[in-house]
Amino acid sequence: MLQSPSPRYLQGLAKLREIDGQAGENVVASLADIAPDFARYLIEFPFGDIYSRPGLDLRSREIAVVAALTALGNAQPQLKVHLQAALHVGVTREEVVEVIMQMAVYAGFPAALNGLFAAREVFAAADAAEAAASPAA
Repeated sequence: MLQSPSPRYLQGLAKLREIDGQAGENVVASLADIAPDFARYLIEFPFGDIYSRPGLDLRSREIAVVAALTALGNAQPQLKVHLQAALHVGVTREEVVEVIMQMAVYAGFPAALNGLFAAREVFAAADAAEAAASPAA
């Protein structure tokens, strides 16, 4: 028997869509066949509880997440999703690069390099999508 979504879930889903658009929903959908409960937790806790708090705006939160994922050095798929999200909520490419470079001081050059390479991929994909969406001259 299917349950109705909880208020936390609905709030989290709305916040996920606001931050990540389709990219976030793709991550959740990719878990449906292996861990649907984990997908629900992913929506309820980070997005329904934490991202929905009033203390920081979404732009500041995404800067923090990009820094944290860069520093981890082993979360490239998640970093790419959050790089897209950062751009989506108004963080500039220059700010993304500066945040990642700052992590070299605390997480080391390899982690910062990996972050910069991920940013390059995300920027290139965004440029390609923009070029494909614009009418031919």
